[in-house]
Amino acid sequence: MKIAVAGAGIIGACTAWAAAKQGHAVTLFEQDTVMAHTSQSSSKLLHGGLRYLETGQFALVKKALLARRFWLEHAPELCRPLELLFPIYAGRGRPKWQISIGTKLYDFLAAGSGFPRSSWLDKAETLERCPTLLSDGLKGAFSFYDAQMDDFALGRWVVEQCRSLGVNVEERHKIETLAELNGFERIANATGPWAMELRRQQGGEPAYTIDWVRGSHIFIDREQKQALMLPIPQEKRIFFVLPYQGKTLIGTTEIRQNHPAAERPSETETDYLLAAYNAYHSEKLTATDVSGSFSGVRPLLKSAANPSDATREWAFERVDNVLHIYGGKWTTAQLQGEAALQELLK
Repeated sequence: MKIAVAGAGIIGACTAWAAAKQGHAVTLFEQDTVMAHTSQSSSKLLHGGLRYLETGQFALVKKALLARRFWLEHAPELCRPLELLFPIYAGRGRPKWQISIGTKLYDFLAAGSGFPRSSWLDKAETLERCPTLLSDGLKGAFSFYDAQMDDFALGRWVVEQCRSLGVNVEERHKIETLAELNGFERIANATGPWAMELRRQQGGEPAYTIDWVRGSHIFIDREQKQALMLPIPQEKRIFFVLPYQGKTLIGTTEIRQNHPAAERPSETETDYLLAAYNAYHSEKLTATDVSGSFSGVRPLLKSAANPSDATREWAFERVDNVLHIYGGKWTTAQLQGEAALQELLK
């Protein structure tokens, strides 16, 4: 079958890959260059999403926990297991019992994935791993495992798998109208934040609405030894402090915006991330320590008033021979691509 996939982010690339593996004739279109937008602007984690357990997304977490193994097995040079610590402070953030239940459930859902189980580190062990963490009120930390990747390189690796199977990749070719693709038997709209532009060209009310949520990160030009997951003070959100390519990566924010294109991280977002970091560390950071920053727009399914509570699941809408793909998550992109192909071929 002759298939067109619009959008060469990770979801589009995985959809094209799934189709090519089944022997279909696939053309993958990208308005810029492959992985140029959201897919290279993630937190660089292949993770189940410990925080998604709070919003009851158990099925998604289980899929993602098992999906990590796929990437580690197929592209071990571009990703690695990563131990994260979740420090617990007296009177601050979530209580120890709550995170204990969460990590045990995480272990249960990850059964068979090959990752180590979570464990508890006392205060002395935690400070030995992270000497700059504030010691006042520190009880210890939960250790759990996910994985880290180079999202840009891993995404381009997927595109190379596509090319090796005969997929025609057309960069700098934005699909302005579905009429351009009249010669194709099936069309997948995997344009992420721009998905509604093509959907609006077909009749009827769209089955889903996209929430454009900007996530920004900052780099600090110093090496971070231990990955951390921490609660934002006075909020239910969490943020990460991660080692990445010899630097410290801190993120992310969640800012709703009214258009699909990413903007530069604002000064307010940078200050927000620095304040969150400084709330837990004795060596304080200032704006002069920031060596770089980036942001990406996540096309979330509009499912909650607060974007922190929004589902990271995906959804499909088939209209005639076009499959519109909404939402999704980097870690589960390969599974989503396979599922999209099944819907596309119905």
